Amino acid sequence: MQDHNNTQELPSTSVLVDERHLVEADIFHIEKSFYLNWVKPPIDVLLGLIGVVIAIPLLLAIGFSVWYTMGSPVVLKQTRMGRFNVPFTLYKFRTMDPDRRSREIQFVGRDRRVTHKSATDPRITEIGRLLRATRLDELPQLFNIVLGDLSMVGPRPELVSVIRDEYEPWQYRRHAVKPGLTGVWQISDRGDQRLHECTELELSYLNDVSLGTDLRIMAATLPAVLRRSGI
Repeated sequence: MQDHNNTQELPSTSVLVDERHLVEADIFHIEKSFYLNWVKPPIDVLLGLIGVVIAIPLLLAIGFSVWYTMGSPVVLKQTRMGRFNVPFTLYKFRTMDPDRRSREIQFVGRDRRVTHKSATDPRITEIGRLLRATRLDELPQLFNIVLGDLSMVGPRPELVSVIRDEYEPWQYRRHAVKPGLTGVWQISDRGDQRLHECTELELSYLNDVSLGTDLRIMAATLPAVLRRSGI
């Protein structure tokens, strides 16, 4: 693993991740595509708006359930990495107890990040477990799509802290396109593995960004979610 505290070991210029991280612009080069640059963005915004309108009753119901069982805040804000390594604020419903330190049973594991999504994690509430299993905790990300932070389909946005600690320079290429609400990783058999260990799956998407690919991934998302959740 590269020492990310040493900027000399990373490509040298262009996009600032933080004071220690500079990533060369060439790593974000992708073959020019009419669909990627001119068709995909307005389709994303349109689908995002339609999704928000359709989901309003569900958003309100889930929001009330989270507030009633866990209190405020109802929606969490996390800093994730977007296209060209530009961080953005990602929204999702809260699924964990508001005061983890107050719980009598503390979550333990050999690697907290490996087992972070464990169904037996005692920090997760009952409603939170259901939201995670069905991925309804990600419903507020429809607003991220409308705002232009996310695409409907693309590499899943990773936590900035994980990128700093775990990523090799070649993995930054996944940020050549806008991150997505769903993508190749989510519908694959490796969807339960840690995101940064499946970069090659997401890079395969960069080789075939097209309307057909996006439709295929979106169509496969719900069956993948139902298969993993056991519903």
